[in-house]
Amino acid sequence: MKYLHTMIRVTDPAKTIAFFELLGLKEVRRMENEKGRFTLIFLSAPGDEGAEVELTHNWDPEAYGEGRNFGHLAYRVDNIYDTCQRLMDSGVTINRPPRDGHMAFVRTPDNISIELLQAGGALDPAEPWASMPNTGKW
Repeated sequence: MKYLHTMIRVTDPAKTIAFFELLGLKEVRRMENEKGRFTLIFLSAPGDEGAEVELTHNWDPEAYGEGRNFGHLAYRVDNIYDTCQRLMDSGVTINRPPRDGHMAFVRTPDNISIELLQAGGALDPAEPWASMPNTGKW
């Protein structure tokens, strides 16, 4: 058995792709299905192309709800503080800051939770992260 991908439904592909690009993922392929009225966009992290995120965009508007029943996607990052700062500088809310130097949670434009985990051991606690409160559900 081999893991292939995780699928999430998205309402604005461009916004969601931009979000995942901030995390470091790249689009690897795209399929348009005129008859089914949907687009599938596959992204992966460089060097880990076997683990993909499939963005499904249904062309006809649908309300997907909060998406909390999905759970979350998780990515290991080289420096959790730098990653969170880059995301914040681009307007992404850090729902659970990396106060412990190990874990943080953010959300996509469609409210899918993304867990960020520090590669190797936790970094030493650092400001402003150590004293930053949670800003929402994660």
